[in-house]
Amino acid sequence: MTRLNRTRLLFGDTGIEKLHNATVMVVGCGAVGSFAIEALARSGIGHLIVVDFDTVEETNINRQLFALDSTVGQKKVNVAAQRIHDINPDIMVDALDLFFDENSEIPTVPDFIIDAIDTVESKIALYKWAVTHNVPIVSSMGAASKTDISQIKIAPLSRTTVCPLASRVRRMARDMGLPDIPVVYSTQTPAPVSGHAKNLGSVITVTGTFGLMLANYVIGKIIQDI
Repeated sequence: MTRLNRTRLLFGDTGIEKLHNATVMVVGCGAVGSFAIEALARSGIGHLIVVDFDTVEETNINRQLFALDSTVGQKKVNVAAQRIHDINPDIMVDALDLFFDENSEIPTVPDFIIDAIDTVESKIALYKWAVTHNVPIVSSMGAASKTDISQIKIAPLSRTTVCPLASRVRRMARDMGLPDIPVVYSTQTPAPVSGHAKNLGSVITVTGTFGLMLANYVIGKIIQDI
């Protein structure tokens, strides 16, 4: 396939075939998840499952690939599916419009999961689902209130530092006896919250790097035994 020629030069025919045969589920199609989905689609993953319950808002445009003036008000999973098919119409896409919790039903068990969810409870529910179905998972910690991409790391959850979200998730995962999963996180001290702001500030260079690192980890795992 011409669109993957440069990827084939790097990974070879075997690598391209493995990517094509893989199914990856990304839960969360926002600032981090949209970049992970983009990278997976452009790298030749053959089957993507995208999960989100939200709609595109104008305030998403500063950092989310799926947020455009033309997509405001549309379901994120529908915009994601359309963009994936615009990248490669041969990719199989399951767009699941749902808020992931312990009652969520996923019709297809993927080969790998990327967690790009914001809420701790949903993250833990997804970790449990991954363990129950024996699916490897990599997870995003907090990308908001950060500006320095050089301080973004990937490590087991137990070894994370500084990140407040990682601290909460780590404690809950440990209390529930869940595995020590790999996560992308930042060692940068979060910027102070201005006033009584309900939402945290974020910038696309950081959230995008988080998403690309998640996708790169998954791609590497899929092709590692070439």
